[in-house]
Amino acid sequence: MTNLLPPLKPIPMKDRISMMFIEYGEIDVLDGAFVVVDVNGVRTHIPVGSVACLMLQPGTRVSHAAAALAARVGTLLVWVGEAGVRLYASGQPGGARSDRLLYQAKLALDEAARLKVVRKMYALRFGEEPPTRRSVDQLRGIEGARVRKTYQILAQRFRVQWDGRRYNPEDWDASNVVNRCLSAATACLYGITEAAVLAAGYAPAVGFIHSGKPLSFVYDIADLFKFDTVVPVAFQIAAKAPPQPEREVRLRCRDSFRQTKLLERIIPSIEEVLAAGDLPVPTAPPEAVPPAIPNPESLGDAGHRG
Repeated sequence: MTNLLPPLKPIPMKDRISMMFIEYGEIDVLDGAFVVVDVNGVRTHIPVGSVACLMLQPGTRVSHAAAALAARVGTLLVWVGEAGVRLYASGQPGGARSDRLLYQAKLALDEAARLKVVRKMYALRFGEEPPTRRSVDQLRGIEGARVRKTYQILAQRFRVQWDGRRYNPEDWDASNVVNRCLSAATACLYGITEAAVLAAGYAPAVGFIHSGKPLSFVYDIADLFKFDTVVPVAFQIAAKAPPQPEREVRLRCRDSFRQTKLLERIIPSIEEVLAAGDLPVPTAPPEAVPPAIPNPESLGDAGHRG
């Protein structure tokens, strides 16, 4: 029988819901729908193509069909720990484009270009030009001092006891409430930032300020928005000390992302900071063989399949 349905086209990142958390259910594709089936067999439909990132908590199982559909529509699957404060693994929602990846790597490997990119990140983050004649390491130190001061100011504003950013990745529950809230909030931000980085066609591991981690570039970009979005939310929730602080943080972060239109801002910000490196985008060498099956035009972002 001929399939009369048109091929799936990814929705641009800026038009999506930021994230959804799923736990205690099996994710599958049944009767053409992306659903979560609980222990009683009840199906809950998930509009997978309109979500930037699905956070999968403990008790979740994913079928091959569901993972394949999420990849086709450009939705990032992230396996996280309880309350979303641990990140175990993620599934790439489309794959980086080679031209974007080579451009990013070229900027990261050129010392002068890398410094320009870092200076642009500093300017966007703090609203002022960084000091002149400073290396990347020196700018990182200045940035760290300003971040610690910002934490102290927020703690005073929300009347929260603050002893510094301290947590144990092996035992998150040992942290105090404010640090648990901050961990949950940044996990939300990293999830949608990684989805945007991949959708734009870049590599999460090739960072400029951060390095040596699978999500170095994600941390670089997320830091541009962290103190305008999730960190104030974390302190505000910590001040109230609710029974389930991590859950409250996730819900408030989702609302903050919508109110600040964060998904509309991430990809243009990536392009802006990389353009500051003043290097041309690499072109394919004349002897390069073009793809046998060219990618069709799509409504999605540069890194999306379909």
